[in-house]
Amino acid sequence: MTVMLDFPPVYPGIFSTQGELHLVGGYCPCCDSYQFPAPEICANCFGAVEQVNLGGTGTLYSLTTIRTKPPLGLPTPYRVGYVDLDSAPLRIFTLLDSETSPLSIGQNVHLKVAQVGLNSEGKPCLRPYFTGTDS
Repeated sequence: MTVMLDFPPVYPGIFSTQGELHLVGGYCPCCDSYQFPAPEICANCFGAVEQVNLGGTGTLYSLTTIRTKPPLGLPTPYRVGYVDLDSAPLRIFTLLDSETSPLSIGQNVHLKVAQVGLNSEGKPCLRPYFTGTDS
């Protein structure tokens, strides 16, 4: 899967292709917390949140394969899991590469973006997902 910038992201501002591909999240200096995706105000203390680069690498904490009919035009089956990010003390829930890429808990993973599924308006969109570092 390759990045096709002629499609909008599934959620505005969720990733950036400026420089290295990376996730964009929020950082609250008041309570020293990171959040993804970036909220307008901190969910912990209601302080101001700054947008920050969360990087594009991490360690796979858990994963599962979903075999029921997927929402929003995702492929069948599809995989989701939790990734501990390397650049911030944050564990995120995320889409994972298709079953053709072997993944295991504890494996290093990196971010990719591709046209996968549809957005809430039923139009093709770009989604971030993680895949093994050897993919």
